[in-house]
Amino acid sequence: MLLINAMKKIANDILKVAFSLVLGGAILYWMYRDFDFRSVKYVILHDMDWTWMLLSFPFGIMAQAFRGIRWRQTLDPIGEHARTHVAVDSIFISYAISLLIPRIGEFARCGVLRRWDGISFPKALGTVVTERAIDSLLVLIITMLTFVFNFRTFNTFFQKTGTRLDSFLLQFSVTGWIVTGICAAAAIALIIYLLRRMSLYSKVRTTILGLWQGILSVKEVKNKSLFIFYTVAIWACYFLHYYLTFFCFKATSHLGLACAMVTFVVGSIAVIVPTPNGAGPWHFTVKTMLMLFGVAANAALYFVLIVHSVQTLLVALLGIYGWTHISFTKKRALQQ
Repeated sequence: MLLINAMKKIANDILKVAFSLVLGGAILYWMYRDFDFRSVKYVILHDMDWTWMLLSFPFGIMAQAFRGIRWRQTLDPIGEHARTHVAVDSIFISYAISLLIPRIGEFARCGVLRRWDGISFPKALGTVVTERAIDSLLVLIITMLTFVFNFRTFNTFFQKTGTRLDSFLLQFSVTGWIVTGICAAAAIALIIYLLRRMSLYSKVRTTILGLWQGILSVKEVKNKSLFIFYTVAIWACYFLHYYLTFFCFKATSHLGLACAMVTFVVGSIAVIVPTPNGAGPWHFTVKTMLMLFGVAANAALYFVLIVHSVQTLLVALLGIYGWTHISFTKKRALQQ
């Protein structure tokens, strides 16, 4: 019986990985099915300004380094004391491993701390919930602010394309609004009923409770100001790592912070889809939003393909560095 359950779990894991690869591959194939990849070489060698790409690299590195330092800070209150360079190396390794199998990196970094610093694996994994909760909250805040401050941009787009939201809503009569309201209420009730009947409901409920508990656990962190600084620094570095690449291409170099923030937000949300480094969903959402800001479709395809590929290569190189560096680190005894 145990063998059968183990085989089922392995089969499910294989299916999840296969699904993520197929999903990402399908989206990329659909986007680039008529694309001339031979022209990419010319763009990389002649059209790109690599100075800005190189300037973006330190921010990508610092984002991961700050994440490792912040993680070490969340471990201290629960009596687990990791060395800073081990925590940072574990982050480098985890991001690289996630390129092969999405989300597995979170377990890998806990395993690295267990092996080199004797950190309790369950406790380390528990602090990952805290990180997820804080990052999710910050992304939500950034998303809301981005939408509020760029509402005119979206409204202008709707006006130019003849799809203004207010004119669309005015087409509804009073009866239409009532019917729509009843249908919406019935649909929501049906969804709630189905979720309650399925195991998915308990999983979603557990996830939400876990996120809330993770947020509350921040109060146990000793230096809260430093924790907030690292959190803001992580996402500021992520943004600059992305924004500076705009200046590598003529088609995007003139776009301002508004476009950068909007595309950064939708890209951050897109990588939630479990594909290697968000490949596929990230390309599609960022390319679509760039076109909204007036970038030609072909130029947008060049941008997302090259930027994502180069930044993915950086993640892989950091993973190799992290593994090489930690291999020369002396292991500590298991903490009690």
